[in-house]
Amino acid sequence: MNTFDLSPLYRTAIGFDRLADMLSNAQRVDSNGYPPYNIESLGEDRYRITMAVAGFSQDELDIVSEQNTLTVSGSKQEAAEEDNGERQFLYRGIANRSFERRFQLADHVKVAGADLENGLLHIELQRELPERMKPRKIEIGSGESRVLESGKGKAAEAA
Repeated sequence: MNTFDLSPLYRTAIGFDRLADMLSNAQRVDSNGYPPYNIESLGEDRYRITMAVAGFSQDELDIVSEQNTLTVSGSKQEAAEEDNGERQFLYRGIANRSFERRFQLADHVKVAGADLENGLLHIELQRELPERMKPRKIEIGSGESRVLESGKGKAAEAA
């Protein structure tokens, strides 16, 4: 297993301990790779998770977003019908099992929508920063204007 030293991140990031912990957890290999998925960036604040869920209908899939966790689960309703002996498979290569996959979302990332198309589940994500958290330019004042104003006040007090 590859391990990465994240100590440089701790030196330069203040208040991002949770982010570093998430990166450490992401290094762990998930032994159950079902169903396979892609995560892609569509822009600065837009992302898409695409999962291969062939054989699942919309009714068999659930997407739940709670706090900073996105949970995608699928449960096959037909599995019980097939197991009672009505069908006999010579080879079974298409997975027909339930699953649950969790994704850790960063702060202020919301699920914008989901579509099921050609056996692929597309989940659209959008980062929406509140106005108070967006970058803002801070004007730098000159020290002379403050000194002059305080000097005027002292001169007025003396008079």
